[in-house]
Order: sequence, then structure tokens, then C-alpha cells
Amino acid sequence: MHDLDFEHEHELGITEDEAAAIKQLIEEQDTLELVTVGIDVGSSTSHLLFAKVVLRRRTTDLSSRFEVVDRQVIWASPIIHTPFRPDGLIDAHELSHFIIDAYATAGLKASDVDSGAVILTGEAIKRPNARAIDEIFASQSGKFVCATAGHELESLLAAHGSGATRLSQQRGGVGLHVDIGGGTTKLAMVEDGEVLDVAAFAVGGRLLAHDGDGNWTRIDDSAGLVAEDLGLELDPATAGDPEVRQRICVRLAQVVVDEILDEPADALTSALELTRRLERRSAPTYLTFSGGVSEYVFGNDAGDYGDIAPALAAEIVRQLGARTDIPAIDAGQRIRATVIGASQYTVQVSGKTIHLSDPGVLPVHNLPVVHLGTLESAEVDRTAVADAIRRSAEIRGADLMAPVAIGLTWRGLPAYAALEELALGIADGAGPSDEPLTLAIDGDVGQLLGRLLGVELGFARRVISVDGVALAELDFVDIGELLSPPGVVPVVIKSLLFS
Repeated sequence: MHDLDFEHEHELGITEDEAAAIKQLIEEQDTLELVTVGIDVGSSTSHLLFAKVVLRRRTTDLSSRFEVVDRQVIWASPIIHTPFRPDGLIDAHELSHFIIDAYATAGLKASDVDSGAVILTGEAIKRPNARAIDEIFASQSGKFVCATAGHELESLLAAHGSGATRLSQQRGGVGLHVDIGGGTTKLAMVEDGEVLDVAAFAVGGRLLAHDGDGNWTRIDDSAGLVAEDLGLELDPATAGDPEVRQRICVRLAQVVVDEILDEPADALTSALELTRRLERRSAPTYLTFSGGVSEYVFGNDAGDYGDIAPALAAEIVRQLGARTDIPAIDAGQRIRATVIGASQYTVQVSGKTIHLSDPGVLPVHNLPVVHLGTLESAEVDRTAVADAIRRSAEIRGADLMAPVAIGLTWRGLPAYAALEELALGIADGAGPSDEPLTLAIDGDVGQLLGRLLGVELGFARRVISVDGVALAELDFVDIGELLSPPGVVPVVIKSLLFS
């Protein structure tokens, strides 16, 4: 920048206004603005967020890859209780009206939204429910990615959506994120912006809830297990007794705090665990919370929504205060710890660096990414690779027998022995299937690895192997048909976004 008090021209013969106009034109070509929506449908509550996302083309290479540089939530819906029919299925008609009303209230039409993400959790992922919800978005299938989140993926989403992963980058140390929802509690160990491990157990704020007439008719199986542990008979009449509910909340809070502090599991805790226990490299130095119950933990809500959430939160706070001095930090998002949508950008992958065992397998769409992290060529181990694939797929909720993309970053030389070890590990971890297997590699070994796996090792799946693609654990991938000439495939990467 410079400051001259008279009008002047540059050596190129253009005025400052003309130069500014050219700069603006370049920036407009290198910048994309998307309107995106994140829709969260769970066992207890549902809500959605609209956001504006700004993406800018990378200046470090000549690809058409765009990176997210800004995101702003522009409208958030009310949080509603997920509507269920008497037969236990989600009322898709009522849910559809809620979504239509949300669009109208936000002043947006379906055509205004460029991309989106639908997250289904808990009861919503059951096949009939998922099918009914899919029908709501069927006409916009090209715009949306849909993640059916099992317990471990839900834990991962909560850690990102709450801001806990971002906080861990800023704060340092090891954090334990605790998401307490209506029916389950999810744990995630976070460090330096990465989720190290996740776990879940069946404790939540709506295990007991009353209906519109004030009768405590919702009694989840988990609440029954707690009552059995306490020697109580639990039915709508006894659940209506405040003393009974308090005893149940005390016992539920004990389970939560035992899990947080990694105490040995008693019989009830073991019965309530939904996944294997959390692996801990070291003890957490701080706690973060999200989910509906966290609103009471931090004192942000004092309302009564006809369940045990306030009493459960109060008891968790009391027991944590009595048993540990680990500080609790508000990471920024509590009950709205969810996606705000999905960004997307396209990269062109050179035909010289890809391997297609059958070009007819393309195109493929919305492949969930099973990410292995960074692999050093000098340290690749077949068994470790296979185990990493299975564990990442388990957390991601991805079916390795279905179309799926395995993502990794390769560091080091493309030594044959190391690539063979990697290929063998991929074959062991992914296993045989009639569905194709896609490899997406950040590193120049796509063709070599694909040929090793698909030709030399005779892997019993069709293989798509591309490189020059950087993926993350919550991405989805589209790969278009081979363009010949110039011999490239278009790759669309759709990344879940968080506030």
C-alpha cells in the first residue's frame, strides 16, 4: 500500500481504480461462496443450521482445489423433539413440515442452498426411519451428503461440532470431551486438534420422560437396568415419584463420572456400555461438555422439558466436584454441537498417477472416507495397516464391504517393499467384496499402489487409486468418469463443516 495525494498511473498504464477492478475480478474467480445447511435428526431432538461458507482457491499449486477460509451461521432453527408416530417410527410428514417451515422462516428456497449434510443418529438410523428421511431429500440428492452415525461416529461428530477439537489446538494438553444427549453419552479423547479415541454408553437426560398429560410413560431400557440395580420396580407410577427419579439420577451420574475418571467398571456400567472402553494414552488435563444435558451443566438453561436432564446434570456436577479437580471448559457449542453443512471443491487428478482396474466402475458418488492418517514409508507394517483400516471404519460407521474410500498421506520414498506391505495391509483390512475399493492418497504413489494391489497381488476387488488428493476423516468423495483426453478424473471432495 502507498499513499499519494494526486492521481497517478502505474508503469502498466492503468489507473489504481482499474488495477483494483482487475484484482477484484481475479479474487472473484478464485473465491466461491456457498450457502449450506446442516440437518441433525436424532432420537430426542432435531434442528438445522444454515451457513454461508467462503472458499478460496489454493495459490500454492495450479489445481482447482478450494479451501474454506470463512464460515458464518446465518440462521438456526428452534430445537424440536424429534416427532415419532405411535408405532415408534419417525413421523417423516411432520419432520418434512418442520424443515419446509425452517427454510421459509430463514427466507431461503431449496434452490438457494448449494450443499448440505444430513446427520442421522440413534433411532433415526434404523432402516425404516432412514428410508423415510431419505425420501425427504431425494430430489436434492446431488447436493447433500448423508451420514448415518452410529455411537462412535456420533462421538466423533460431537467432538468436532462442539469446538472441542479446535480448543485442543489452541489450549494444548489432552482433553476429554463428554457429550450427554437424550439417550447416550459419548466420550472423545482429543489432543492437538485430533480425536485419539471414542466410546459411548447408554446414559442420557431422556431415559425417563413424561407425556403431555404429565405421566412418566417414557422408560428406556437403560433406566430399567438402573432400577434393577437399585432394587426398584419401575413403571409410570413409580417413575412419577421424585425420590425414585432422584435415586436413578444419582446412580446414572455415578456411571458417567466413573467413565470420565476411568474407574473400573461395575456390573451396571458394563451393562450400559455401547462400545469398547476409551483408550487413554494419558490422563485428561481438562473436560469439555456438549449435548442437551450440558446446557444444565454450564447453567445456560433452567427449563423443564419433562425429563430427568436437570437432575442428572446437577448430580454429575456434584459428583465431579467431589471426586476430581479437573477443570471443565465450555468449548463453544453445547446442544448445537453438530454440522453446519458441507463444503465441496473439485481437484483434477493427472491420468499419469491413477490406476483403474476397470474404467467402467466410474463414476462413484458419496463414498465415506476411512482415513489412516500419515504413513511413513520406513515404518509401514501390514498388520498395523489392516488394524487401522478396521478401527477407522468402525469409528466412521463405514461398511468395508460397500463402496468406500481409504484415504492416507504417504511420506517417504516409493520403495517397493514398503508399498507391498501397505498393499497387503489394505487387502487384509478391506477384505474381498463385489464392490469397488477406492484409494485416495496424498502423495505420488497412487498408480504404483493401485497396480500392486489390483494386478500383482490379485486383490479380489476392482481398484480405483488416485493421488494428489488430501482427505480428512469426515469427508465424502465423488470420482467422475475418466476424461480422455486429457486423461484425468474429476474428484469432488465434500467436507463436513462445523461452527
